[in-house]
Parts: sequence; structure tokens; C-alpha cells
Amino acid sequence: MSEIFVRAEATPNPQTLRFVTNRDLTETPADFKAAQETSQAPLARKLFGFPWTAGVYIGRDFVAVTKQDWVDWETLAEPLAGLIQEHLERGETVIHASTAQVASTDDSADVQMIKKVLNEEIRPAVSMDGGDVVFHKFEDGVVYLFMQGACAGCPSSTMTLKMGIETRLKEAVPSIREVVSM
Repeated sequence: MSEIFVRAEATPNPQTLRFVTNRDLTETPADFKAAQETSQAPLARKLFGFPWTAGVYIGRDFVAVTKQDWVDWETLAEPLAGLIQEHLERGETVIHASTAQVASTDDSADVQMIKKVLNEEIRPAVSMDGGDVVFHKFEDGVVYLFMQGACAGCPSSTMTLKMGIETRLKEAVPSIREVVSM
């Protein structure tokens, strides 16, 4: 097996760094806002062991870590990359099998199209910045989404939501009036 690499990359959110690895970590991304949510994610639990951790998002091949305001990335980035790399080198579990929500066959044609565009076009692009966008519901012409990882609290997330995601979803599903983040 080849050597494991982990490198830190900036994201549009100055509070979040994306730690990219040359290994697949999970098939189903997961977002953690508090240590109490990490029972099925040993790596996230380990990261929440630090008092400066405000959030952890585990993507397919990266971990996005959001920090508290009172600490600088200059102090954290290198040791954190090392900790993640060590976790992977030891073969420790990143995240246990997920109970991810599967698309329902009861979804309307509009919801099916919304999920298709999100999964095939938008989510892969957003993951490049260390985040994710998750469908919540479509009701009265409004699409409700959750912004996760680096996207949660990012200064440019409103522009991404309105100028990018909303525009693309309206092209695919003309009945959409608006897209909002929850």
C-alpha cells in the first residue's frame, strides 16, 4: 500500500481548513457540530477533543475542520494534518457505516430532479471547497437545503446559494421560486 498523504488547503471560509488525503474516507459524507454527535465517527471524536474545534465535516477524501475564533491556523494546520495522517496510517476507523438517507421512490418528479442536480453537479463542486449541500425539502416552490462543512457560516455561502445553486436548480426545475439555507 502506498504512503498516506494529508495536506491542508484553505477554503472560502477563513475559520475552516480542508485536509485532503490520498485515501477515500467515506462514501457518505457526515457533518458534526458537537462532540456529542460523534459516536459513530472516531476521527471526528478525536478532533473534538481539542477545545478550539467548532465543527468537523468528513467528505469522501477530505476532512474539513472549523475552528473557534480565538486560535490561529498557523498554530494548528501542521499538527492537525499530522494527527489525521497518523489516524489513517494506524488503520483506525474514520466513520462507521452510515445510516444515510436514501432517495425515496415516493419523491415527486421535481424532487427527483432537484436531488439529481444536487448530487451530480452541485455537491461535487461544493466539496472542492470543503463543504456540502444537503437537500431537506421542497415545499410551495421553495427548496430548503442544509449547508455543511466549510459552507456553514462561510462569508460567501449566500452568494453560492443564490447565484450558483438557486440559478442552476431553477434551470432544471422551473417551478422553483427560491432556494434557502436552513
